[in-house]
Amino acid sequence: MRVQRWVLMVAAAWPAGGFASTSACDGPDFQTVLQPAVMRSATPPEARAYWLDSRLLQGPKMQQDADSSRFKLYYSATAALQFTPNESIKGADGVMDLAASDAAVAGFDFIDAGPRLRVREADVPRVAALHRAQVLLVQENAGGKALAATQLQTPGALDDLYGAAAESVADLGAMPQSAATSFKLWAPTAQRVALCRYVSGRSASISKAPLAFDATTGIWSLHAPGDLSGQYYTYLVDVIVPGVGLVRNRVTDPYSVSLTTDSTRSYIADLNAPKLKPAGWDATPRPQRIAHSTDMVVYELHVRNFSINDATVQPARRGKYTAFAETQSNGMKHLKALSAAGLTDIHLLPVFDLATIPETACKTPVVPKAAPDSEAQQAAVMALHASDCFNWGYDPFHYGAPEGSYASDAVDGGRRIVEFREMVQALHRANLRVGMDVVYNHTSASGQHAQSVLDRIVPGYYQRLDAKGAVERSTCCDNTATEHRMMAKLMIDTAERWARDYKIDSFRFDLMAHQPRAAMEALQTRVNAAAGQVVPLIGEGWNYGEVENGRRFVQASQLSLNGTNIGTFSDRGRDAARGGGASDSGADLLNKKGWLNGAADGPKPEAMKTADMIRLALAGSLRDYELLTASGDKKRLADIDYAGQPAGYASQPGEVVNYVDNHDNQTLFDINVLKLPPDTSHEDRARVQILGAALTAFSQGIAYFHAGIDVLRSKSMDRNSYDSGDWFNRLDWTYRDNGFGAGLPPKADNGAMYAMLAPLLVNPAIKPRPADIAWTRNAFRDLLKIRASTPLLRLSTAEAIKARLSFPGSGPAQNPALIATRLDGAGLADAGFKAVMLFINASPDAQTLRLPAEQGAAWTLHPVHRRATAADQRAAQARFAAGVFSVPGRTAVAFVVD
Repeated sequence: MRVQRWVLMVAAAWPAGGFASTSACDGPDFQTVLQPAVMRSATPPEARAYWLDSRLLQGPKMQQDADSSRFKLYYSATAALQFTPNESIKGADGVMDLAASDAAVAGFDFIDAGPRLRVREADVPRVAALHRAQVLLVQENAGGKALAATQLQTPGALDDLYGAAAESVADLGAMPQSAATSFKLWAPTAQRVALCRYVSGRSASISKAPLAFDATTGIWSLHAPGDLSGQYYTYLVDVIVPGVGLVRNRVTDPYSVSLTTDSTRSYIADLNAPKLKPAGWDATPRPQRIAHSTDMVVYELHVRNFSINDATVQPARRGKYTAFAETQSNGMKHLKALSAAGLTDIHLLPVFDLATIPETACKTPVVPKAAPDSEAQQAAVMALHASDCFNWGYDPFHYGAPEGSYASDAVDGGRRIVEFREMVQALHRANLRVGMDVVYNHTSASGQHAQSVLDRIVPGYYQRLDAKGAVERSTCCDNTATEHRMMAKLMIDTAERWARDYKIDSFRFDLMAHQPRAAMEALQTRVNAAAGQVVPLIGEGWNYGEVENGRRFVQASQLSLNGTNIGTFSDRGRDAARGGGASDSGADLLNKKGWLNGAADGPKPEAMKTADMIRLALAGSLRDYELLTASGDKKRLADIDYAGQPAGYASQPGEVVNYVDNHDNQTLFDINVLKLPPDTSHEDRARVQILGAALTAFSQGIAYFHAGIDVLRSKSMDRNSYDSGDWFNRLDWTYRDNGFGAGLPPKADNGAMYAMLAPLLVNPAIKPRPADIAWTRNAFRDLLKIRASTPLLRLSTAEAIKARLSFPGSGPAQNPALIATRLDGAGLADAGFKAVMLFINASPDAQTLRLPAEQGAAWTLHPVHRRATAADQRAAQARFAAGVFSVPGRTAVAFVVD
């Protein structure tokens, strides 16, 4: 019988001595190595073993197991452990016996098999101390020589030991009151924590005081006398950092409500304080425009893009929060006109505290006048890309604080709070709800990076790690682990703050499928309560990476959110409309046509398949909706294949976000430049743009539009403009220039396609004229008016869609260039019409659809088309007679029965 012995060595004592003088609070060094690790490493050493909870561990298969081998956990409070193969471990502090175990812990199915261990009952009270030190799991031979060693991943134990704080503690951060200000920081692995205070964002520290540790919650706390509102603070955290040693990190608060310049110090504030509210803030109501999430019509907008080039905004306010308060600016007139037409929501690209935009010293490149196909413009922009004033903002620094570069004074932590609220208030007064793009799936940095907040407080906890303990980066950056209780808490608490204290009306979650469904459902409950109404949640439900197919938890992904009414962006209609996929490059960008730009008139079998995918999107991508397909079969949408997945994936229409472009990838105008014939007229390019917008406006579900789709927005063919500066991301509210031909786009993401792009950029037949932009603007508003005119285009349940929506002309005899949608208003009190028939003709030529069943019906053009001021006079030429509908080329039109 094989016998194994498990041993854990424990530190005898913590290092003596306290914090140094207040000098640790000041100066340029954000970290001080107090005791270097004996085993130093340029990168974090491997952590291939796991704490499953506070008692159970699982190690990897480090070497061939033998009867005489054993495992031990070695421990040092000063990072003094030293491992050399075939020698004894040096630098350990103590010992604790372990036992083998066959117990299982939920949530760890993704890890590889290995020896499972447990702490003996008598030693359980001593376990917490292990997590404030360096620990190695070592495999030894019978003679005590080390064969292999690894560090351990700790979140399982930390959640078990201290995760109760996720539910029981509601006041993390700085909380000022009249008698005292409390400070609370969750840092269970820290050996010491102290508070540094400052009178201003730039002054020397005025005090440094130790915090007390609560062994039950893992929270360090301090109650300082008096209301300290308006002051600033940082923490000094002494903590073991793998591969570095015992480190003193000067770090800001993850729960910061605001900060000073470039996020170097946290700001103390009561968000209910009158001085932090603009005049009329409490009395300005949220717009009550939606009864269901399917009533949302969203315009995705970037704060700086909105006004930086708007000459009707005061110069000091351009690119700032306060530009939205310029009610007579061209930009605000544009938004108010959209609101009057039926737009309900402005969704702001990230406005939480960002890492990449210098908040007071950003630079503006001087872009030379050059040819439309010149490289000079992008060279000037990219020479300053790291220090200019623009970034999309998918680089989180502090999740619960407003970004400072959009404030008039980034030094004053209070200004960004007030001015953010002024922006929300201005939009609410324009009868527009305000949505916020949030990025909880990653941080801008991890480890000991100066802009790493979470990982320098609790190393290895907040980030998701791979099997070797390295931070996963499938989201492009350093992934967070919202499956861990305190990371989920941070996400939920800060989202609640935005909903309660800033009156945010909805949220758009970047790469939401990297988060657990359960965490998103908990967040939904909290933000609803905070706002006193339903706060719709939408996000990217892409299923990939280390969490793919539920490998670590049930994801908030397209296929996993049924029944939640949390919406995900649908790539089904997007790709069918545009052609190809989001990752296409090279010749595929030209040759993979979409329904809008060539596929509808292409080979019949492919055209019909594409048309069916368009119909699927118009039906809200509902799982159980049945469609007569091109094959002649009536199929549930879930039974139609989409790249190996069910094409219909939602159980309710509120779970689908329909769109044809957003900030990612080429704009709709630019993708059509690539795919439409080069000799396509100016007028027809504008018409194709409106057909794309009509697909979204006429689809069941949530309608989502990229700012500028209505003014033919171009980014000069840039496929990834996240860091392409103001030049390639500009909006022109004078409607004279759409941005096309601004030069070859930045080389890093587009250089391989320069030979393809250059002749298009110089083609004078492509760049739209002001008249084309104005026509598109007005035609888009008419689409919004049509959608707003009847709830038949915004049905809130799958049952209603199945009962009222049909697709005349579908099936094997269909004309794939002409798609018709019929909506029955019978019995719906506020339907506005007895029936609605929508047509979108993607062909340049007029098309007809004979529907004998409609021969006796009193179909007339929608009232929007009948107005003398209707933008699309070609739509007014559509006709119905003797059961035949005639639709002009490249036209979207609605008929109604009054």
